[in-house]
Amino acid sequence: MKKYLFIALAFLSFTLFAKNAPLISQHDFMAMQMSAKPAVVLDVRSAKEYADGHIKGAINISHDELSERLNELSQYKDKTVVVYCRSGRRAGIAESLMEKNGFNKVKHLTGDMNGWLKAELPVIK
Repeated sequence: MKKYLFIALAFLSFTLFAKNAPLISQHDFMAMQMSAKPAVVLDVRSAKEYADGHIKGAINISHDELSERLNELSQYKDKTVVVYCRSGRRAGIAESLMEKNGFNKVKHLTGDMNGWLKAELPVIK
């Protein structure tokens, strides 16, 4: 019974925090970063998580501070902004907030930081 309750709650959480932003694969993201129009990278994890390792060039604004600090990103409203967190929930919250505030090209990094680390891609500490 507990197993089914867990599955139901997980599905409900996913539905509530489902990402509206389109996904961008790690491969496509890396190619974009080497192009003439690299994306802005937004890490919405905590400052400690960011310090423990982040994607090169990422701006760190925790998802729970984003509404107060959104003006720091206003110059990127018409640029591609790739958002990630540890596993996806916080990024989904941030993406919704950004889209409601006029950010037109928000994308979600497939796998977030967990996927990035699993793929053994480079991080900055």
